[in-house]
Amino acid sequence: MNTKLVKTGKVIDGKEILGIELTNTKGTYVKIYNYGAIISKFIVTNKLGEKQDIVLGFDEFDQYISDDYLANYPYFGAIIGRYANRIKNGRFSIDGQTHQLSQAKGGDCLHGGDTGYDKRVWDVLSTIDPSVTLQYVSPAGEENFPGNLTIQLTFKLTDEDELILDFKATTDEATAINLTHHSYFNLSPSGGSIANHYHRMPASNYLEQDDNYVVTGKLIPVEGTNHDFLGGKLIGQDWDPEEGYDQTYVLDKQYGEFTLASETTESASGLKLSVYTTEPVAHFYTAKYLDLKHGKGGRNYEPYSAFCVETQHHPNGINIPSFPSTVLRPGETYSQTTIYKVEHK
Repeated sequence: MNTKLVKTGKVIDGKEILGIELTNTKGTYVKIYNYGAIISKFIVTNKLGEKQDIVLGFDEFDQYISDDYLANYPYFGAIIGRYANRIKNGRFSIDGQTHQLSQAKGGDCLHGGDTGYDKRVWDVLSTIDPSVTLQYVSPAGEENFPGNLTIQLTFKLTDEDELILDFKATTDEATAINLTHHSYFNLSPSGGSIANHYHRMPASNYLEQDDNYVVTGKLIPVEGTNHDFLGGKLIGQDWDPEEGYDQTYVLDKQYGEFTLASETTESASGLKLSVYTTEPVAHFYTAKYLDLKHGKGGRNYEPYSAFCVETQHHPNGINIPSFPSTVLRPGETYSQTTIYKVEHK
């Protein structure tokens, strides 16, 4: 088991960009950049005895900051903050004070604004084999969010092939916070469509969205809809092939309870990815808008060639009082734990 820091030779915002390599005793390997806390590689052993990388991304760091990539930017493997998903009209109020954020396509704020935590350089605080703790101090007014927010994110790789993500944050002023991680997974040895991945989610309801994918506050039962993954099914079994999935599912759990969010398997590799979380919802996205050239090994990434399970609080919850609060106040600590556990049959 070890942790290794690798220099990229790049400096952004006056800070050195490092690759952090985590390896366990089984040879499972995870590479993380301190830019955007990006999970760049997650290499496991499949049932064929082959080493297989289960996350989409790039071979070289430079590709993550290239113009081509940023022009069709999918947030590959990055942390999302200060607020994941969409905030209606980019606007919210805390204690009678209204805050106007930047507005993306459709007029809503997406994934923290124009320059979210996915494009920030994080400080490497500590490396205890095989783990790393990254920290970012987000100043008050950044992307028009109130409060100086200090975030620490620890990645730990266990010998059970669990990648543990532990988030902690504190603020000096009441603020809105909703963090998640945006890894794109494909469990097939040959890549391609994830339609034949078998997916299960213990979620009896999903959240209604408006025409710009903003959560309205209404819960819709999955029973009798193509969103029913309670018993498990192939991802492509009931989907609209022109849309796929891009919805938030409310997990069947007590608030704050650490439970299974999803379980996905692929027959050719025999791999199973289980996601566990303390968070109340998981946003399931099948990469409709993915269209990138020159990914790992020169591979092109097309729509529906990956899935994301973004564990978080309810999107737009800052504007919906009936949802769990996403306000963090001085003296409180935001905390979230999500685990990606990989097994093979």
